[in-house]
Amino acid sequence: MYKIIDGKKVASEIKLEIAEEVARLKMAGKKVPHLAAILIGNNGSSETYVANKVKDCEEVGFISTLLRFGNDITEVILLDRIAELNNDNDVDSFIVQLPLPHHISESKVIVSIDPQKDADGFHPVNLGKMIIGLPGYLPATPFGIVELIKRYRIETSGKNCVVIGRSNIVGRPVSILLSQKGMDATVTVVHSRTKNIKDIVRQADIIIAAIGSPAFVTAEMVKEGAVVIDVGTTRIVSSEKKSGFKLVGDVDFESVAPKCSYITPVPGGVGPMTRVSLLRNTLIAAKKD
Repeated sequence: MYKIIDGKKVASEIKLEIAEEVARLKMAGKKVPHLAAILIGNNGSSETYVANKVKDCEEVGFISTLLRFGNDITEVILLDRIAELNNDNDVDSFIVQLPLPHHISESKVIVSIDPQKDADGFHPVNLGKMIIGLPGYLPATPFGIVELIKRYRIETSGKNCVVIGRSNIVGRPVSILLSQKGMDATVTVVHSRTKNIKDIVRQADIIIAAIGSPAFVTAEMVKEGAVVIDVGTTRIVSSEKKSGFKLVGDVDFESVAPKCSYITPVPGGVGPMTRVSLLRNTLIAAKKD
């Protein structure tokens, strides 16, 4: 029988740990961590995600600031706002919620964020530090995935791990973290140009699905006893839900789960861990002051 990797539960435990740390900082008369977010437009997933981040900050005692802009904001004005946050000594870290409108360069935005305030861990400086094992801010989703694996005491040393997807936000960084000393997995990254994906994934002891394609991973791709971490979150229309949509992952949960030893649900798996990783990065930034 498979076990659910409950990201919501683990994130709640970590939030309690962070809240205790914040209480200690307050008692010592030190700075309360401050996380800011820039949200552009009205993308439904982004709206939900940022609203949850604000709520998370309240729960742990952080200060939070939300800066909202319309889709018509120019790249120049956005970069100016980012520069203001970089120079605001009260803000410890911040995120610019992706995706961005087409007329704004994602890479320009990421590079313009002060690496010391990079809550998402996307800046090249932080990615470079991660690759060579120096302390820095880890990308939030990979950070969350690794923490889930550790807290569920899932063995990674010498295990075959297949990461599906090669994005700079999830696929590439999580493949590096899992292969580093201490995790010691043997990692293969597959993507849209990989031949025989099904055969490669079927060899995996641990599958990280981060391709953004609903129900891409099916039962025939998963060996008995595998650990499956589903990073995908795609909103699809659903008459079952009041909101008119539901979130689905990259894994066909119903058919895959019976073959697994452990599996994450969607929602309630990786998502809460991504958000709590932002809090952890912000706490690290605040304590540096």
